[in-house]
Amino acid sequence: MKFLQMKKLFALFVAVIAISGCSKEERRRNTNPYIPSYSFSVELNLNLPLYSDLRYVSGTKYVNLSGAGLNGIIVYNTDGNNYTAFEATCPNQIPTTCSRLEIEGLYAVCPCDNVKYSLIDGYGPAEWPMLAYRVEKRGDILRIYN
Repeated sequence: MKFLQMKKLFALFVAVIAISGCSKEERRRNTNPYIPSYSFSVELNLNLPLYSDLRYVSGTKYVNLSGAGLNGIIVYNTDGNNYTAFEATCPNQIPTTCSRLEIEGLYAVCPCDNVKYSLIDGYGPAEWPMLAYRVEKRGDILRIYN
């Protein structure tokens, strides 16, 4: 009987681990109450002069293409081969005229409250991190989507 109880306890432990398999980061990024999630997919050709800054480490570009995010997207070259892309809307504000993030070096700054968010991981001192988008690199083309 004791073996059966231990087996049930172990199964419960495994279930709890499986349920919490999504990190807090993933849950927070997917449930931001201020930023609606819109499906989109855009491609950036890094050979175009418009996106040449993204060819270099720490290169950053604000991209405002039709349908790409609420206020556009911010793309950052983390190491020469990998990129991050974030919604360009302040993640801790109801969208207003001041809620488009501004790029300041390695940070995106919300002009509504002057909170800075890292372009590497999207985190800042506020409750919600920047909304991250997926980035896929194929040759000189970056596909950004959600």
